[in-house]
Amino acid sequence: MTKPGDINKEMAMNNSVFQFGLPDNEAVLSYAPGSSERAQLKAELERQAKDVVEIPLIIGGREVRTGRMVDVVMPCDRRHVLARCHLAGEREVQLAIDAALAAKAEWSKISWVERASIQLKAAHLLATRYRQVINAATMLGQGKNAFQAEIDSACETIDFLRYNAHFAGQIYANQPRSTPEQLNRMEYRPLEGFVFAVTPFNFTSIASNLNMSVALMGNTTVWKPATTALLSNYHLMRVFMEAGMPPGVVNFLPGRGADLSKVILAHRDFGGIHFTGSNATFNGLWQEVGQRLAQYRSYPRLVGETGGKDFIFAHGSADPEAVATAIVRGAFEYQGQKCSAPSRAYLPRSLWPRIREAAVTMLKRVRMGDPRDFSCFMNAVIDEPSFDRITGAVAAARADSGVEVVFGGGGDKSVGYFIEPTILRVSDPRHKLMQEELFGPVMSVFVYEDAQFEETLRLCDETSPYALTGAVFTQDRYAFVKASEILRYAAGNFYLNDKPTGAMVGLQPFGGARASGTNDKAGGPLNLQRWTSPRAIKETYSPAASFEYPFMAQP
Repeated sequence: MTKPGDINKEMAMNNSVFQFGLPDNEAVLSYAPGSSERAQLKAELERQAKDVVEIPLIIGGREVRTGRMVDVVMPCDRRHVLARCHLAGEREVQLAIDAALAAKAEWSKISWVERASIQLKAAHLLATRYRQVINAATMLGQGKNAFQAEIDSACETIDFLRYNAHFAGQIYANQPRSTPEQLNRMEYRPLEGFVFAVTPFNFTSIASNLNMSVALMGNTTVWKPATTALLSNYHLMRVFMEAGMPPGVVNFLPGRGADLSKVILAHRDFGGIHFTGSNATFNGLWQEVGQRLAQYRSYPRLVGETGGKDFIFAHGSADPEAVATAIVRGAFEYQGQKCSAPSRAYLPRSLWPRIREAAVTMLKRVRMGDPRDFSCFMNAVIDEPSFDRITGAVAAARADSGVEVVFGGGGDKSVGYFIEPTILRVSDPRHKLMQEELFGPVMSVFVYEDAQFEETLRLCDETSPYALTGAVFTQDRYAFVKASEILRYAAGNFYLNDKPTGAMVGLQPFGGARASGTNDKAGGPLNLQRWTSPRAIKETYSPAASFEYPFMAQP
């Protein structure tokens, strides 16, 4: 039987220098009527809807069942149970940490090419055998329609895995200059300890990447998946294992965040957090880490993307139809549950009537319902707390004399958590609807005087604490240059004449600053480098034989 140590010796014999080429982005399937992929997805949706999966913890490659259970339900039909999942307690958290640290001893030593090869196989499996499995699980469990699932759980997950192999090669190849007298090289070590991966409900691809980007660079993770994304995330974990991910490299640990962080953040070998979620949760984790700095082996790496109050800003020269389309697609696709979704718009008075008419006309044609009905543009929001929070904010807006309900505003949770696409016009540009993240299908609009373009740009920059995405619509290049200048720090991903969603791996690395996170740009090499601890190595061919320098000699 081959032992890990034997594998390392075999790797040492392979002295090839290998680079993974720049990949193409995974092609998005159409799911048009009559297509084979539509038939395959429909069949998989039917199969999964009839099944109730038992989801265990996976620690050190082994399934663990605790008996503490939570139901996984469909957002569009809250009485329909898709799975029952075991939850971790403190004992299982410690077991997962131990497994991650044990696996790190060998995982960090093997060639990065071998680590990348496993991830590329996972990409292949997701592109072929498991494409409709992961899409159907995302649709049923997270309330996405076929297109939103395809671009996320299939295409973006695959792109992360493939592009990261290419980016890792660029990082490892980045070496310092040597001279005839010395040899200089850079070793990109993984972090000491283990990494805590905290993943969100809204993107299956992010759940994959928060673990696999870290693992690619030689680290191991303890993974807390979102409770509202457990079905798709469990399928991801099984794909990683089938692709050859060694036991303990990624440890799948559903559970309450407080139960996990209580043990993880107290551990001496805690090495970092890779996080996507709410600003409040990330701030709490950061504060707790700060209070424990003296007990850690190293300063932990804290990498997080938290949220946004993303904007669309139209200049008087903008195309009204393009602006209206960006509002409808950007704000209401996946029910506005994207960190990048615009939820505030600044529109010039000269264009407002045409933009309003075009947007309302489109929204009247929007169908909302079960994701298995492919005619639906929108589906349900993720759960009851989200429904109650969003509809509560809309109800407060209805009672506010400074707010006009332009469209929508209704909601119904009798079967699933459905909220109408809602446009609210505010008279005060500093209204809380223009500042606070709702994470739902609500767009707040402020109509400004055309002559106050620059003043309103400054309002946009100063109003919200977030700085994730934003879009400017204009046909005037000077206006765009001015907007870019004033809004320089208002968005980490900035768009001209396009909705501020849909960043693609390798094309638009994603992340924002201010209250939106650490801006470490997933989908590019910057994020990967955060999971390394570089060591510079200098070899001198002729060491000095005396402490004296020439300047010390007497004339």
